[in-house]
Amino acid sequence: MSLYSFIFLASCLVVGARANCCKNLVPDLSFKLTGTELAFPCQSTENIFRMTGRYTPRNVIATRMQIYKDDAFVALPRYKHGVPFTLAKFSLKTRTCKATLVPYPCWPLQEEGDCEAFQNVVDLFNDGAEILWLLDIGLVNTLEQPVRRCEPKIVGINLKTNQVVKVVSLQPFVTPESRLQYIIVDYNKEGNPFAYISDGGSGAIIVIDLKTNSGFRVVLPKAVSITSTTDVKDVLYMVLARKPCGNVLYFTYLSSPRLFSIKTHFLQMARASGAVIDVGSKPLSGKIVLLGSDNGAAIFFRYKGESDIFIWNSETAFKPENFLLVQKGDDCRLATQVVPGYKKLMWAIESNFHDYIMGTAGSLGPSMAVHPLIKTCD
Repeated sequence: MSLYSFIFLASCLVVGARANCCKNLVPDLSFKLTGTELAFPCQSTENIFRMTGRYTPRNVIATRMQIYKDDAFVALPRYKHGVPFTLAKFSLKTRTCKATLVPYPCWPLQEEGDCEAFQNVVDLFNDGAEILWLLDIGLVNTLEQPVRRCEPKIVGINLKTNQVVKVVSLQPFVTPESRLQYIIVDYNKEGNPFAYISDGGSGAIIVIDLKTNSGFRVVLPKAVSITSTTDVKDVLYMVLARKPCGNVLYFTYLSSPRLFSIKTHFLQMARASGAVIDVGSKPLSGKIVLLGSDNGAAIFFRYKGESDIFIWNSETAFKPENFLLVQKGDDCRLATQVVPGYKKLMWAIESNFHDYIMGTAGSLGPSMAVHPLIKTCD
């Protein structure tokens, strides 16, 4: 188990032993996000965006997150109109509970309709080598009336210089049925980066060699998506587990009753046939949401519609007796991702995304929060 897991579990034990830890540690490191706390270049720009409908605070939602040093980077997907920028950051060192979201890396790269800029960042990944990788699907207003602004692409940003260092078009690798959902970046033994993109619409994983900009589609076995063919909105989740014997990509459709995996070196060689492993059946309803890993073998997940977060050591059998409850949730928000980061803690990003989709989040918009993943006291 990684260093993050050790510290995370130690935190749980401390909190369990001393109830006042919940009152002292969590509030100091918890942040509320809101669509009204966005940084614009100036007041006149914000006024223009509001008047023209390009800024509708209640339509802004943060769904995915990565952490670098003491900064959190969040994806603000353009699911609906009125999202002025689609990638933001805020400091985890801020001493206020409300975070101000600042466009990252700069305001000009957020212009909707400019194909040199970001159109709809739905996921992001910090590769550990100080590059932040973005999955920009190029399609906006996806929960309203979708508009194709630009080709889907991967963008790499150097976190030290805040400069875009790589752009790879995904247009050659998509089909009319494609729905690109998540991105993970991994390195082979030679130190070359590869990106894996889940294509939930066509039942495939797109593999991109980020050194050569070449790539291919790995079509998943029918057993992976056999229960998903009737639901065009099904989600293909992915999590990367780092192990001494080689990194492993775990994946599953939300509606699938089973979890699958494949060693990443097989993906890099386009060898999916015979390489996909059936890890096991899911308990309860069979619907789990993969949330992330600790940069080691530990994988975090929750059940669909439920807020409790569990951890599973992927070196053990995928069975309920190996699932450890690590956070009791509340009735308001559901976690959409768990990541390692600042102060060597695990962090969760949560929202009432279900209300946002149904249009019942209220006039103030969705409720969002970022906080350390520490077991709630009884």
